[in-house]
Amino acid sequence: MSSLAGTPLTAVPFTAVKFTDRFWAPRLEINRTVTLPCNFKACEETGRIGNFEVAAGLKPGEFQGIYFNDSDVYKVIEGAAYTLALRPDSKLDATLDGLIAKIAAAQQPDGYLNTYFTLVEPDKRWTDLPVKHELYCAGHLFEAAVAHYQATGKRNLLDVAIRLADHIDGVFGDDRLVGVPGHEEIELALVKLAEATAEERYFKLAQWFIDRRGQSDREYCQDHIPVRDQTEVVGHAVRAMYLYCGVADVARRTADEALRAMLDRVWRDLTRRKLYVTGGLGPSAHNEGFTSAYDLPNETAYAETCAAIGLALWSHRLALLYGRREYADMLEQVLYNGLLSGVSLSGDRFFYINPLASRGEQHRRPWFDCACCPTNVVRFLPQVGGMMYATSPASEATGQAEACPGLWVNLYAASEAAVKLEGVDVGLIQETDYPGFGAIRLIVNPSRAATFDLHLRIPAWCEGAMAKVNDESVDPTPDATGYLRLRREWRKGDTIRLNLPMTPQRIAANPNVTADVGRVALRRGPLVYCLEAADHGGSVRDLALPRDALLEARMETGLLGGVVVLRARGLRRAPTDWAETLYRPVGADAPASLTAVPYLAWDNRGPGEMVVWIPETPALAELRPAPSGASEGKANS
Repeated sequence: MSSLAGTPLTAVPFTAVKFTDRFWAPRLEINRTVTLPCNFKACEETGRIGNFEVAAGLKPGEFQGIYFNDSDVYKVIEGAAYTLALRPDSKLDATLDGLIAKIAAAQQPDGYLNTYFTLVEPDKRWTDLPVKHELYCAGHLFEAAVAHYQATGKRNLLDVAIRLADHIDGVFGDDRLVGVPGHEEIELALVKLAEATAEERYFKLAQWFIDRRGQSDREYCQDHIPVRDQTEVVGHAVRAMYLYCGVADVARRTADEALRAMLDRVWRDLTRRKLYVTGGLGPSAHNEGFTSAYDLPNETAYAETCAAIGLALWSHRLALLYGRREYADMLEQVLYNGLLSGVSLSGDRFFYINPLASRGEQHRRPWFDCACCPTNVVRFLPQVGGMMYATSPASEATGQAEACPGLWVNLYAASEAAVKLEGVDVGLIQETDYPGFGAIRLIVNPSRAATFDLHLRIPAWCEGAMAKVNDESVDPTPDATGYLRLRREWRKGDTIRLNLPMTPQRIAANPNVTADVGRVALRRGPLVYCLEAADHGGSVRDLALPRDALLEARMETGLLGGVVVLRARGLRRAPTDWAETLYRPVGADAPASLTAVPYLAWDNRGPGEMVVWIPETPALAELRPAPSGASEGKANS
């Protein structure tokens, strides 16, 4: 595979994009005003921040919590830094400086920094790499430090990261300690640190950690065979996604074809055999990860929020590496479904796991002892703007007679962007109600007349796209990349109208997914839908959606912050009292009005049942007890 431009694309920074829509703009504001303060408060109350103070000798005490709790503080700092980059805030800036001073004070004279080992096992540094997460915590520090430096220009945290990175570089190597982290993260973080500091040693260390995997039998952490020989996605889902992000970063800079081939193989395995329709991944609770192909149970789906975030990060990297629709489509699928379901509309409650069916026992919580998901959400959301656009240099690899730079539109949302494209400043304005509706108006404002390719993603879910440039119809057929390419001399005020019809669709699963046989999921545009008890008299598991039922989309402004719902005439399986009967005539199934809501918004109205996969016949729906009070318990007594 290769990108149309022949070279990897470059993302337009999130700081160059401003959301003006009714979907992302409010979410980013809630992340800033609610989610971020909640994370800071929880890190303080649970002793995560206090661990640094104790390790620094600033106050008495003992280590509190889990041995990788340092990483949560780093992720919150990273999210706060991104927030500062989007909106200056002197109070938040001062809060970060105060927290960074505590972290710096906890760093040991040789550069080592990990509060658990400093306070609990000071003589056992680097002795339990598969379990104790030292390198994982270091990686999150590096990401936070780069984010803070880029947002503020300050080196106070970057210098801490550099000292720790130099320490690690001095510890690990073929002629020193040989080992790899049980939880990947440092690989991608070292690449970021290398790019921020122009220190090539850090990039080489990232390569080294990747190249040394496969010297144990630990499939759980992708250390069972060398990376270049891996053919399928296995083990812990979050660890796998972080590894693939790091591999993609290295492959981008080195053009290592063996690494690219490995990424292609595991991508195919994941997307064709092991992925939920919501973009959730990792069906099993026992290893927080993968099992066998097509094993995708709904009620017991693990589908950790962090895994969805990892897949979004990996998908974006591949979209930039290859310039192909399938990766941006996956990014969109994860964003709007399996990832956003992890945080409540209010921004202060979270899912760790994201099942595709519930009997009412799953509810978002304000915090977790293992708090990787809330802290991951708070650092991820401010970055979404940086996934919308990308640029490519002029290249003969386009197959055109004349080389031409490119501007790529990967995601759609009402927004304003400022893009630098080979000497031309290009302003972009998107006007749309996406993801609710697929009508998009894109206004192009170059600083001077300039010829370039504008690549517009035509999602694979879309049928019947239509496009106009300055009110003249153009062929909307995408090229081999899945993008509609428009080449012209662009002038200020040129306008593209793109319509992506969002016809409600029934989605069927591969017959090998036994959990979904005879069932359908509902999708409209990028959104996957579900049935919730709140709309159906308290139960949904006894409902069915006949194949010939008409699906109607309707905007409900007063529901869940304003969503498009899907309505249909369904059936509710007739309850039957089987207590004293072995056989009886089939009862009449009752008509039922079905209302499906976006999966991302479920469990925002109190406890209740939920299903994504809906039976097409009442016979596959659950049998409910008859109103008389008979129950299965009586029947079996």
